[in-house]
Amino acid sequence: MSIVFAAIAPHGLPILPELAGDHPDLMSKTRNSLRALGEAARTADPDVFVIITPHGIRAEGQFTISASAYMEGELNEQTAALMVRMQRPDKGHRVHMRRTVDRDLALAIAQAASPDLPLAVLNFATADGPLSTLPLDWGSMIPLAFMPDRPVVVIQTARSRPFTEHVRLGQAVRTACDALRRRAALIASCDWAHAHAEDGPYGYHEDAGRLDAEVEQLIAAGDLERLADFPADMIENARPDGMWQALVLAGAVPKAERRPHVLSYERPTYFGMLCAKMA
Repeated sequence: MSIVFAAIAPHGLPILPELAGDHPDLMSKTRNSLRALGEAARTADPDVFVIITPHGIRAEGQFTISASAYMEGELNEQTAALMVRMQRPDKGHRVHMRRTVDRDLALAIAQAASPDLPLAVLNFATADGPLSTLPLDWGSMIPLAFMPDRPVVVIQTARSRPFTEHVRLGQAVRTACDALRRRAALIASCDWAHAHAEDGPYGYHEDAGRLDAEVEQLIAAGDLERLADFPADMIENARPDGMWQALVLAGAVPKAERRPHVLSYERPTYFGMLCAKMA
């Protein structure tokens, strides 16, 4: 198999201990699960991490894939505080990350997806070299911070596109990894319902708890394709941030190859976070 490791992982900024501020235990359960996923990834020893994110560079009506020479990002404590709506002193803590991009794999994924899917291949500034660097978003940086340092490929989902296209994009990822014989680790960066708290940015809706409970059951059973069956109004009410990325993973890792294991679920603020090893 070319996919030697696959996981569903969250991306709340305070998961990183450097950005936890005055609340170091706020997301400790999830933090420990991500550490366990990182150890599993080290054991799998992949050549590359393929990250499926909802917070990268967006193109209207299209998926995007970054094919720059490098990607680089920085997160700080104040941004983390804003995300969970907590007041914290700015201690100047920052997390910086720079990763090499597996450009051959990125272009092979784009070729496998074409002309079936709307996919924009991205670069910046120069064709190659150190200036060819695109931003690395927090949806990628948070799970990568717990993983071994390897080249990356970052793919941005497109919520305006049908769920079926997300599955087909995952199939293109698998086709490309097989063709290049890459030992790939695939991470679907997913937070779940964002309507768990009245004081959160999306308020409270009872569908948030219902959706997250069903999502956890489906992931534990390895039935990722059924994430596409949630009613549109339930998704709108609950405001999940994970269906799209998990369906890309579903396309890349067929059900027969999945070995689902949910490490944890918690909701310390207004959004749900789940860690699961899928392959």
